Amino acid sequence: MSKPVIAIVGRPNVGKSSIFNALAGERISIVHDSPGVTRDRIYAEPEWFGRPFVLIDTGGLEPGSDDPIHQQMTRQVGFALEAADAILFLCDLKDGLTHTDREIASFLRKSDKPLVLALNKADQVGTMPAEAYEFFELGFGEPICVSALHRLGLGDMISALLDQLPQASFREETQERISVAIIGKPNVGKSSLLNNLLAEDRAIVSDIPGTTRDSLDVNVDNSYGSFRFIDTAGLRRKAKVKEAIEKYSILRTQAAVERADVCLILLDATDEISEQDTKIAGLAHNAGKASIFVLNKWDLLENRDQKFQTWADQVKLRFAFMPYADMTAISALTGQRVDGLYQMILDAYAESAKRLSTAVVNEVLAEALAMHRPPSDKGRALKIFYGSQVSSRPPHFIFFINDKKLVHFSYERYLENRLREAFGFRGSPIYISWRERKRDDYLKVDGKQSRDRSREEE
Repeated sequence: MSKPVIAIVGRPNVGKSSIFNALAGERISIVHDSPGVTRDRIYAEPEWFGRPFVLIDTGGLEPGSDDPIHQQMTRQVGFALEAADAILFLCDLKDGLTHTDREIASFLRKSDKPLVLALNKADQVGTMPAEAYEFFELGFGEPICVSALHRLGLGDMISALLDQLPQASFREETQERISVAIIGKPNVGKSSLLNNLLAEDRAIVSDIPGTTRDSLDVNVDNSYGSFRFIDTAGLRRKAKVKEAIEKYSILRTQAAVERADVCLILLDATDEISEQDTKIAGLAHNAGKASIFVLNKWDLLENRDQKFQTWADQVKLRFAFMPYADMTAISALTGQRVDGLYQMILDAYAESAKRLSTAVVNEVLAEALAMHRPPSDKGRALKIFYGSQVSSRPPHFIFFINDKKLVHFSYERYLENRLREAFGFRGSPIYISWRERKRDDYLKVDGKQSRDRSREEE
């Protein structure tokens, strides 16, 4: 049996994201005084006294709203309720019982699922304040007073929810889940791609830039393997970022890149590559993430076969710092070649996770040194004693040398190319570090030179 799912539901600005973050133990959802900050469903997997569960933060419900974004938010809440085993209905004690609260209560009664009514922003918990009694008319029993700000009453609230559910066991992960961040400018189709990959309307899609504000995680298990997709907010140029909420979104996107294994960098086939595109790609490159360039809206172009090579040349030119990344053209709207992304993700992840023995690295190093001697300066030559791969994801190599001042970036690039020719690493950046080491660091053992292993593993 899977983990029980609890959905947090309520009108805007009652503290759903604050409660979500408090229960999750970290700031996952963006919290701001402006209503409507959370739009999509945000997931976390906390546990309470050894009982794991899935928690869903939802957008604020505004029944009857004509706003298309609010209508899609209501639809997202509906999806969350379908998936939920129990519901946390959150209201604002200080605001009192509102007409919107009553409408939401009528909406929730139709779900016929276990429900706990919680009243946030209580000054104290444990005793029922007079202003809480009007909430009895909703018919959900005695409300539980909590304070997300001061972390009060949360234990009683979550215990009341879990006590209505059977003790749940959950299956162990049989294989590692690959985290994939979908990044790009606003309106390049990130949310549409996520929905197509999942075959459901998991993320809100709109022509309005900035619709996605929070990073959105969702797990997928299929014939290709286990994945965690992270839909991120579109990143605009700093000069255009004015709202505080959007600044939070940028930070969340950067954090999403950091925790990803593979980044899908979306480009708009109907637009030219911009400086902002290169900056976004740079986030993935600088974080050492395996990356794939995904050219979206390919269905809108004519003479596509001819234009693919033109685009490939442009990507090679504008993203010269990422020659290792492959490119594909898709249509998130029609699903054209979207399924092929799964295999590309697996390949890029496998290449970034590749680990080589020190002996194999030094065989290639010896060939490289023989083919192209290291640079020299004022009669003093760079000497590379040996090299070793010290980590993966991304592959990180350390070369032990006599003097760092003699290292030239062109020779470093040469060694990187030799490593790629020998071992691939397609789709992944490679890090190379240089560490000074003298000949005295070699020890004599049985009349032969031997490396000081204790220092090599520093």
